[in-house]
Amino acid sequence: MMIVIPDVLTTQDLATIRAKLDRAQWHDGRETAGHSAVGAKHNEQLRAQDESAIELGRLILRALSNNAKFVSFALPLKVLSPMFNSYQGGEEYGFHIDNAIRVDPLTGDRIRTDISTTVFLNDPDEYDGGELIVNDTYGVEKLKLPAGHAVIYPGTSLHRVSPVTRGRRLASFFWTQSMVRDDAQRNILFDLDNTIQQLAMRPDNADAVTRLTGTYHNLIRQWADT
Repeated sequence: MMIVIPDVLTTQDLATIRAKLDRAQWHDGRETAGHSAVGAKHNEQLRAQDESAIELGRLILRALSNNAKFVSFALPLKVLSPMFNSYQGGEEYGFHIDNAIRVDPLTGDRIRTDISTTVFLNDPDEYDGGELIVNDTYGVEKLKLPAGHAVIYPGTSLHRVSPVTRGRRLASFFWTQSMVRDDAQRNILFDLDNTIQQLAMRPDNADAVTRLTGTYHNLIRQWADT
């Protein structure tokens, strides 16, 4: 399952991020590519230890930790420190599947990449191409979202970034290890949580909300690892 979360970042957040990225020192993105992906990856990234990357990554994680939709969908246990990439001048990233396990370069933690997240940092009219193309069991999705919007999808998905032929595409990306490993189980819990929230808007649904909330937490007990 894939979801789009609008306006994860505020206008002020985006202004802060763009100002720092404009002054940042970029490096060949192949430095962080796995063995099978290195030939397909053509972009630039900030190094994880870069002070700007660390500061901006914390800003993004704060925004997402306060976003109820992200928390409900991802049920995060561990989140890899966000990274930042840039595409321009025909750069692209061919079809690939992310490594199943990654080591956070800042903390040394091993993280299972259950869920991939991309946060778009500039608007679609600033560049041509650069679509995130995700090919999964639910079909093929092409995404080019407004600045501040995020897309979240299973880490098992085959995906690519198409060539950027005009302008520059900026984004942050990272992975989450969920408390619930199985994508189908996470989808059930996400749908159930949304249903509970909708029912809770009417006082006469109080008994149903109580029962469904109990079911939700009982499923969490069965499926979650902490």
